Amino acid sequence: MSVSIPYRREMSFEYGKLERLSSRIRRIIAHNPSAFTFHGTGTYVLGEGSVAVIDPGPDDPRHIEALLDGLDGERVSHILITHCHHDHSPGARMLQAETGAPSYAFGPHGAGRLGDQGESEEGADWDFIPDHCVVDGQIIEGEGWSVECVFTPGHTSNHMAFALREEKTLFSGDHVMGWSTSVISPPDGDMAAYMASLEKLLDRDDVRYWPTHGPSIEDPKTHVRAFIAHRQARAQQILDALASGLTQVSAMVPKMYADVSPNLYPAATRSVLAAVAYLEDQGKLTVAGALNADAVLALR
Repeated sequence: MSVSIPYRREMSFEYGKLERLSSRIRRIIAHNPSAFTFHGTGTYVLGEGSVAVIDPGPDDPRHIEALLDGLDGERVSHILITHCHHDHSPGARMLQAETGAPSYAFGPHGAGRLGDQGESEEGADWDFIPDHCVVDGQIIEGEGWSVECVFTPGHTSNHMAFALREEKTLFSGDHVMGWSTSVISPPDGDMAAYMASLEKLLDRDDVRYWPTHGPSIEDPKTHVRAFIAHRQARAQQILDALASGLTQVSAMVPKMYADVSPNLYPAATRSVLAAVAYLEDQGKLTVAGALNADAVLALR
């Protein structure tokens, strides 16, 4: 592919330490590094004294204990959840048990789509149910801070970003990250919704993004435009593969992702399937039978 994404992967941090990023923002990173979480889940704290916590992270008592140690003498008034994956929302239960703070999210996993909720999905936190369901454009206020809820479905159907209005800073969850693209995994992940959510961000005036994984994004619109172009190029790769005689996603993935480890092919396959569904909806290809890696595809 010829699309160049301005990835940002350099970051300085110390596990277990709540570190200041700006006058209103602090972050502590959970020790859960992986091929999908980068160095780990970044849990953000907004405000001073009475604070909001964004994405408490995985089911890890050590992480929550370190967070509360860093907040010694302060009160957690709000818990904000971008989406319900195991590296984002399970920590809310432990944090609530210690603080009593209410949780805020668009809804439980699958809340943004209709029909079968697909409980076989890997990585989903089906146990999380927010105390307060929030909607796009809703304002949540605390002492010295306020956030706008920015609905950004695609990575998951319930993905909600949060914009700190005082600093024009968007906490973008997994929707836009600096170190990597996001996996879009059907049925809850949806490529059409993801692309629309990217376009939506281009109409905003945020000056900085803080994703849940990785460093900040300092030139958001350039990054978002690169992500849109990247997904468009991936879609074209699928059409080109079909034109060359490859008719199954299982045969396309090794060629489309020749520069990544085969260990990541399963995740890549999920995103390719999402792109196939997107192209099918656009009338550019057909799928014989149920959509899976071995389904036979054809150009329309």
